[in-house]
Amino acid sequence: MKIKILYEDSNVLVIDKPSGVSVHPDGKTKEKTITDWVLKNYPKMKNVGESIGEIIRPGVVHRLDRGTSGVLILAKNQKTHQFLKDQFQNRTIKKTYVAIVNGWVKNDRGIINKPIGRSPKDFRRYLAGRGARGEMREAITEYKVLKRFNALSVEDKKFHKTAPTKFSFLEIKPKTGRTHQIRVHMKYLNHPVVCDSLYNPDNSCPVGISRMALHAKSIEFNLPAGRQGDPKGKMIKIESFLPLEFKKMIK
Repeated sequence: MKIKILYEDSNVLVIDKPSGVSVHPDGKTKEKTITDWVLKNYPKMKNVGESIGEIIRPGVVHRLDRGTSGVLILAKNQKTHQFLKDQFQNRTIKKTYVAIVNGWVKNDRGIINKPIGRSPKDFRRYLAGRGARGEMREAITEYKVLKRFNALSVEDKKFHKTAPTKFSFLEIKPKTGRTHQIRVHMKYLNHPVVCDSLYNPDNSCPVGISRMALHAKSIEFNLPAGRQGDPKGKMIKIESFLPLEFKKMIK
């Protein structure tokens, strides 16, 4: 597994996670994960962070869904793990995603402030709005339309349609960190992320994209104090390049 390192120092490792790779094992499959790569390349991080049962999560402070690509932070020691975890819990970390969604989003900008609960029909899914079950957790997502465009979908091509399908390219900033938050909120808005098999199984993917079109573009956070030459720590922003499939789609 080849993983691109975006930033590294004695406390923090920031990588560019590929789409289709899980952050840690789920106990059900034997697919290689980010944690397998960490254990192989950074064995000293084995006991950093938290474990769930037999599932080891070395250095993992937050996670990205299997289909999501982009910036992922890992802590190299326990003190840094707690330092970063506190920033996530206090919502001082700034995250920016980009996504391609079905349809033309009407408003150029918007805020989705809708609590998220469980889906009553599928234990794997979460739900915002009517019908959600269980504990409803606060969830806030800001979005901005970067481009509205037409493109042929796989379904259009299959049936030789000449009228292309409508899509929107969005910049998205989640203000909370709920599981599947962006995917759930875009589904709630009736503009689900394209190629999302869980929340958008009925809509065809645009020709040229075969992965879930959600990418963690950047993350901004405070580095821990005490680094060599930087006794006070500092705010740092790490960015990941736009995936090639996205570039081709929105050119």
